[in-house]
Amino acid sequence: MYPREQTIFALSSGRPPSAIALVRMSGAQAASVVLSLAGKLPPARMVRRVLLRDTDGHPIDDALILWFPAPASATGEDVAEFHVHGGRAVLAALFGALSSFPDVRAAEPGEFTRRAFENGKLDLTEAEALDDLINADTDRQRRLALRQLKGLLGDKARDWRSRIIAASALIEAGIDFSDEGDVPAELIAPALAQVKTLLHEIEEVLAAQGRSERLRDGLVVAIAGPPNVGKSTLINQLARREVAIVSPHAGTTRDIIEVQLDLDGYPVTIIDTAGIREASDPVEQEGVRRARARAAEADLVLWMSDPLHEARPPDHGTPVWRVRNKIDLAPGSPQSASTGGGSGNSRGDAEFEISASRGDGMTELVTALAGFAEHCVGSEEVALITRERHRQLLGVVAGALRRSLAVKEQGEELVAEELRGAAYSLGRLLGRVDVEDVLDVIFREFCVGK
Repeated sequence: MYPREQTIFALSSGRPPSAIALVRMSGAQAASVVLSLAGKLPPARMVRRVLLRDTDGHPIDDALILWFPAPASATGEDVAEFHVHGGRAVLAALFGALSSFPDVRAAEPGEFTRRAFENGKLDLTEAEALDDLINADTDRQRRLALRQLKGLLGDKARDWRSRIIAASALIEAGIDFSDEGDVPAELIAPALAQVKTLLHEIEEVLAAQGRSERLRDGLVVAIAGPPNVGKSTLINQLARREVAIVSPHAGTTRDIIEVQLDLDGYPVTIIDTAGIREASDPVEQEGVRRARARAAEADLVLWMSDPLHEARPPDHGTPVWRVRNKIDLAPGSPQSASTGGGSGNSRGDAEFEISASRGDGMTELVTALAGFAEHCVGSEEVALITRERHRQLLGVVAGALRRSLAVKEQGEELVAEELRGAAYSLGRLLGRVDVEDVLDVIFREFCVGK
C-alpha cells in the first residue's frame, strides 16, 4: 500500500489560499527534484531563497527551500521543504511539476509519519501521540499528547521490556546450568523478584480505570427530560451560540444535537436529545428512542424539568443530575440557586435550579460540570494509557507475568516461556514486532501531509 521506493510529497500546512504554504517531500528522488526545480541543492538545514521553475523552465514561484539529508530528517529519508505563496494556482503548478518526475507521487494520509516509524524515528506510541496532538481540542489534551510524543509510555514500555528480558535471561541461564547445584536457585530467585515488581508497576497503570482514554476521547453529557422544559435553550447557553431550535411546541427536537465544549481544559460533548414522552408520530418516536439510547451511553445525564413538567428520570445506571429550569417563572422561587453537585460528584445526587433563558444558575452548573470532568479524568500528569490498544496489550503483559509466577513450581521452562510472551506483547505495543495488521488502521487516521 505504501511503496517505499517512491518519493512522496504533500501540502503540510493549512488549506489554501493562505499567505505561505509548506509542501514537504520525502524519498530517494528528493535531491534530484530539488536540483531540477531550484537549480541547486541548498546547504543542509539552511534556508535558501530560490526561483522555482518547472521542467520546461517556466517560473513557478519565488520560494524558500530547506534541505534535510538522510538520516537526520523527520522521516529518516532525504526530505525537502518548499515554502511557497499559498495561492491555489501556485500550489497547482508546484504539484504538477513534482508529479512529472518518475517515481514521485502525492502522499497517502499518514505516510510521512509511517516512514518515520519504519525508519526508527518514532515508535508506535509516539506516532499515535502525534495524531492525538494534531487532533487535540483542549489544552489538557495537548499536554497529554505532547508528553506521549516525548516518550511517556514508550520509554516506560522499553524499560519494562528490557527488565523482562533481563529476568528471562536469568531464568534461562538457570536452565542451562541446572546441573551446577545451587546456581539455578541463585539465578531464579532475583528474576522472580523482578517479575513481581514489574507486575505491580503494570497493574498500577492498568488500575487507572481508563481516565487518560477519557481525556483523549472526551466525556459525554446528555441533556434529557420531558418536552418543553428548555433542553435546547440550555445547550444554546452552554455553547454560547444558537445550535438548537427553540420553540414552544413540543417535539421540536427530533434528532440528537451535539456540541463540543472545552470545560477548564476537559473535552466534553453536550448532547441535546428529543423530549422523552409517549409519541404517536413515527419520526418523534425514533427521536425518543435515540434519546433514551444516548442517555444510557452518556457519562452523565442532566435531567431537566420545570414547574409544569415534573418527571422521574429513567434508571440507566448513569449518574443523573436534576436540573430544574424556569425558576424565574415559578412564584416564590429564588432568582437563582444551586444545591448540591458543586463539587461535581459522580453519585448522581446533584440538584440545580436555573433559568436557561436568562442565565441564572448557569455559572454554578458549568463549574460543577468541570468538576465532574476532573473527577472522571483526573490529572493527565499521571496518565500513561491513552488508547484501548495500549490497555489491551498491557493487560496481556500483566497476564503473562502473573502466569510466570504461578507456574514456577512446574518448571523454569514454563516461566521462561511466559516471560517471552510478555516481552513480545511489549514489542507489539511499541510497534517493533508483528504489527502489520494494525499499521494501516492507525496511519489511515492521519491527515494528508503528516
